[in-house]
Parts: sequence; C-alpha cells; structure tokens
Amino acid sequence: MASGRSNFAVMAVAVVMLSVFAVCRGDLEKGASYVFGDSLVDSGNNNYLQTLSKADTRPNGIDFKASGGAPTGRFTNGRTIADISGELLGQISYAPPFLAPNTSGSVLLNGVNYASGGGGILNGTGRLFVNRLGLDIQVDYFNQTRKQMDDLLGKAKAKQFLTKKSIFSITIGSNDFLNNYLLPVVSTGTRVAESPDNFIKDLIANLKIQLTRLYTLDARKFVVANVGPIGCIPYQKTINKVAENECVSLPNQLAKQYNGQLRELLAELNDNLPGAKFCLANVYDLVYELINNYEHYGFKTASHACCGNGGRYAGLIPCGPRTSMCEDRSNHVFWDPYHPSEAANLLLAKYIVDGDTKYVSPINLRKLLTL
Repeated sequence: MASGRSNFAVMAVAVVMLSVFAVCRGDLEKGASYVFGDSLVDSGNNNYLQTLSKADTRPNGIDFKASGGAPTGRFTNGRTIADISGELLGQISYAPPFLAPNTSGSVLLNGVNYASGGGGILNGTGRLFVNRLGLDIQVDYFNQTRKQMDDLLGKAKAKQFLTKKSIFSITIGSNDFLNNYLLPVVSTGTRVAESPDNFIKDLIANLKIQLTRLYTLDARKFVVANVGPIGCIPYQKTINKVAENECVSLPNQLAKQYNGQLRELLAELNDNLPGAKFCLANVYDLVYELINNYEHYGFKTASHACCGNGGRYAGLIPCGPRTSMCEDRSNHVFWDPYHPSEAANLLLAKYIVDGDTKYVSPINLRKLLTL
C-alpha cells in the first residue's frame, strides 16, 4: 500500500513537472512584454500601495472584459496601450502587476508590469501622491524578476528568452512635467530653481542610466514612448481655460523639447550598446494627430473627459464613483482628465505595433519582436 502511494506521488510530481514544462515552453515560444512606466500603462501595481493615485473604484475598468467590468487598477475604462500591444503581438496574457502576490514562477514568462500611477523618471516625481513606484524602483524590481528567471529556466535559457523573445516597453515622463514643472503653486519652486533646459537634461541623464541598467540585465529589444501633447489633456485645458480647439502651449513646448533629446539619446544607445535595438514610439505626433482630426477617427470629442467633474472639460476631478460619466465611452478620446479611453488606446497601439516610421522608428514592434 505504501508502495502504491509512493508511485502515485511520483506520478503526480511528474504530471506537475510536465505541466510546468509545457507552460514554460509555450511562453518561451510566444515571448513576453516587460512594461515600465506610469498610469498610462499601470495594470494594478498601485492597488498594493498606500497611495492617493489609484484607479481601483468604478467606473474605472467598466469596459475591461477580462474582469467582467470590475476595476483592476488600470486608469482607463478598459485596456491600456500596453495590454492591447501585447494582444496584437499574440502574447498569451496581459502582463500582471509585479506587486500582485501571484506574480511569480512560470507567470513571469508571460511578462510583468512594473508601471505605477504617479511614477516618473525622477525619484521625487509624484511625491504628492505619497507612494508610487518611480523608474529607479521599477528597474530594481525587474532585477528581482531577473534572478527568479535564472532559477526558473537556468541562466543560459533565461538570457536567451530575454534577449531574443522579450520586448521592454517604457512609457514615462509625463508626470515629471505635470507634477514638477506645471502644477499650480506646488511646482513654482522647481521652475524658479531650475531652467527648462537643465530640468530636461536631468530627465534624459536619469533615463539613460535606467535604460542602461536594463541592458545590463539582458534587455535588448526596447520601445520607448516619448511624452505626448500634455497641453491638450482635459486637465490642462480646464485649469488654463483655453478654447475647445486649443491646447496649452507651455506643456507642449516642454514635451517637444524633451522628445527631441530623447530621440538623440536612443540613437546614442543604439550606437553604443551592442545587440540592443531601441525604438521610439512617437506618441506625441500620434496623439496630436488624433486630437486634431478626431472626427476622422470616429470620435465625437477630443476635449471633454468621459469620466470626471469640474470645469468646461470635466478636467478637474479624476474619475471615481461620484463623478459623471458619458454614455458612450467609444466617442471620447479621453477617459478622464489625464488618460486616453480604450478606444483611443486601441488606435495608438495599432500604429505602434504595425505602423510606419512616422510613428515608430526605426522599426515597429512586430518587426522588433522578430529580430
């Protein structure tokens, strides 16, 4: 009888090992996305932080089919641009938030999301939210994942998976401007103490360090988004009281200046880091095109937030249970005062995954994955 139980135990272990091998083999073939950034791509990390930057209440997530319309911590009505990009590339599942307790083991081979609402390139960015994960911490967390992958696959296979089959996406920078340089009253000290040139120089220097750190951890295929036209978001338009067809000039000027230096940085890294391919997602021009020609793309407004309150464009109070919500989310470019709707994210993701060099260069994500 003891022998029978022993044989059963051996078979059970064998079945489990085969199942794990099958999952790992499937994931290794599909590849994965490792996502870094801010609330534009946060998939729920802030749910596990004591922070003022949260999207864990309805109606956030109302159109997210995977949760049945329940909020997941995504700052939009449905999928983020990172979620949709992964779908278009045929990846198995959405990259889970790093801080979720079940993000371990073979799950890591589906990709991991380290992004955090309120986070920025600079460590001090988002301090008004109390807690958030800045890019430094996000890369630290990836280092932990990297060590787990060595244990899971062995060092050689883990390195091959990361260098050949994985895409590293970085969507960050907007909060550095919105919180440190553009926030009324609070950011006055920064503007007085540091010129736009020096502030942007600091951003680029810090970003270079973190991208290089990821490279040393075997990241090779990068897509880095530039900062969008933040002067056109409902929040900026509301507090600056501009006309519906206008954007606020200073935020857009800062974004364009940063974006020019980001392009130069990525070209430098492509030249100096052997085997790496850094692609620039030109979110600024893509979103600006969408805002200026929103009717052409099937939207009814690119100024008014679907979910929010305050001012002409519902741009003062973030989306929550007590804010108003539009009837048809697909008609709005913006879900809330800061973030695109799922309909807008879908359009943006399609251009970045399969678009031409106007919006993603030197190659798009699909070509990047097959390198």
